[in-house]
Amino acid sequence: MAYTAFERMREINKSRYKVDLGPVQPPVRWGQNENDLKSAALRFLRERCEGLRHDADIEARENASGVFEGASLNANQIPYNMQMDIDRLCLEKTLGDFIDSGTAEDAYSVYFCYINMFLGKYGESKKMVELLSEYEANGSSLLMKHRDHYSHSVYVFALGLAIYETNGAYREAFRAFYSRQAADAREAANLFLEIWGLTALFHDIGYPFELPFEQVLSYFEVNHQKRGKDSVYLAYRGIDRLVTLDEPARAHFAELYGVEFETVTQLLAWDIAQKLGEDYGVTAEGLRGVIDAKPVSPESFGLFMDHAFFSAARLYRELTGPGKGAGLRTEQVDALSAILLHNSLFKFAIAFYKDPVRRKGPLQARRHPLAFLLMICDELQCWDRTAYGRNSRTELHPMDARFDFTGGAIRVTYVYDSAEGQKIAAFHAAYTAWEEGGEQGDPPRLKAYSDMAEKEQRFTRDIEKIVDTSIMPLDVRVKPEKANRGRKHTYLSGSNFLHFYDFAVALHGRNMPPESTAADMEKKFTSHSLEYQLSTLNRARHFARYLDAIRCFYTDKPVDYDMVGAFTPAHAAVFAPMEHERWVREHIAMGWRRGDEYEALTKDLPEAERKAARAALREQLRRHKLTMDGDPTEAEVADHYRGLDEVDQDKDWKPFNRMLQLLRKYDGTRIYSLESMEK
Repeated sequence: MAYTAFERMREINKSRYKVDLGPVQPPVRWGQNENDLKSAALRFLRERCEGLRHDADIEARENASGVFEGASLNANQIPYNMQMDIDRLCLEKTLGDFIDSGTAEDAYSVYFCYINMFLGKYGESKKMVELLSEYEANGSSLLMKHRDHYSHSVYVFALGLAIYETNGAYREAFRAFYSRQAADAREAANLFLEIWGLTALFHDIGYPFELPFEQVLSYFEVNHQKRGKDSVYLAYRGIDRLVTLDEPARAHFAELYGVEFETVTQLLAWDIAQKLGEDYGVTAEGLRGVIDAKPVSPESFGLFMDHAFFSAARLYRELTGPGKGAGLRTEQVDALSAILLHNSLFKFAIAFYKDPVRRKGPLQARRHPLAFLLMICDELQCWDRTAYGRNSRTELHPMDARFDFTGGAIRVTYVYDSAEGQKIAAFHAAYTAWEEGGEQGDPPRLKAYSDMAEKEQRFTRDIEKIVDTSIMPLDVRVKPEKANRGRKHTYLSGSNFLHFYDFAVALHGRNMPPESTAADMEKKFTSHSLEYQLSTLNRARHFARYLDAIRCFYTDKPVDYDMVGAFTPAHAAVFAPMEHERWVREHIAMGWRRGDEYEALTKDLPEAERKAARAALREQLRRHKLTMDGDPTEAEVADHYRGLDEVDQDKDWKPFNRMLQLLRKYDGTRIYSLESMEK
């Protein structure tokens, strides 16, 4: 009984109407006994996180008053706990979609779900998330080496869920560490989802601080000159503004820990020392000196800037922003210290994992479960990452990965593009020659292929030096395979995530008065439940596909094409059935079934009450007369669309015309037609 509030609502409906009308459990999107990445991650969300964010007090109040406090399309339509279950189902669906596609757009939806569920409204945190993607897409091509960190972070999130689901030893280490916060396995899983999401999804948000540093070095690294004492580099000032704790925060942490802190770095240095001091001999004072020097003295760290420092500091500011309270819970501090540790601090300043003399051993899960998991998942997630840097684009990286988590082990096959066969063959030839020559000097390398394929297994050995894999044995293999380049469905349309969100807000506000401001539209958009906000976002996300089908595109760049002022019925005949199919499949995945009982059961109510009651009952039954059941084919959905009356067909295309007008409220994005250039 994964979504227990669905079953509770079902029992209420049985009692009211003396017939089983639902709602029903949504369809499972994975094999019940499979232990691949998608199956394990989604099974965790559905089966281990029962009761996530449920509130017994609100449920008791609803039972006493007869008034539901949960929002769906509108407020007070469904039980509060049912809304929480639907939110969790949204996360399950969006994460599954992302694992299937790997696209930044699907990664965006995962961020959108998590932020709305655990951090507040997305609009309040969107700059933190969107800046990383924008910065990487627009500035990273100037670097010598750089690969995507936006979709990467969502893959890391999924990996962690899959490991928690399949590895009993890690679950036990996590539960033992958080025994005060989680009384049983269900509470532990729910806590893990929240703080692992915080750790994994935001561990790289500090990259916009590291990228300018690397850009300057790249600009001056001519003729392959390595960085060193003659390099020109940046250092940051004004760091106090980012890390200084205000008085309420100081008081909060003094009460929480019994220690006075003036800065975030003092707090995190102390937290790390408490966890790792016994094994690694580190002190809070010593760590503080290292951490404080990272942004201001990069020459002390081989001229490398540690984005993890900025990720932790920036996330702290996000979590303690206006209206969010003076301090954090201890487990949120743990997430920040895990982020601070993950890049270079643990490897080079605590464990010295590459130094055979000073090396102190890998991190054990029981010492810091979040840091342990972040470091292993961060290393494993090296597939399907867009290469932005000039050198990165010429290296050989895995395009896919196949995981098997059976028995708590991690067996992974990294898949490489067989079209790169010449590079692979040349490496193997050079490696064989090196072996036959007595293995003199360093072995030849082909990053990242050689680190996995060579007998030294550098990739696996390095991970084992960083984290103790004895509780999750690691087996890494490689396989060449023909690339599936159509998987990501890339279209000509291109914009940034600010406009992507604006698309959804504009679509949702299409019927508002012409004088409505962007703020008015956003307020209306965020008043609805996560499910309905995501549905509108999904419509906006598929817009590029629809435009491609009618020979149009959108962009925020000035181009010499005819601008589209309105869509015509001829356009609609092409993309309206596509939008209807998207809507139908979305509803099936979210547990909706075909039916119109909500109309018959409310027909005898007074007219003044009927409309609201009908709308609420539709949400409580999760039945809709326009959707379909089962797993219809594309042709069956098209036939279904043709059978709709004109009013219902118009819902699948006319909103886009209104959106064209509303988008003028936002800078930059316009829609153009390719037809003018083809005539």
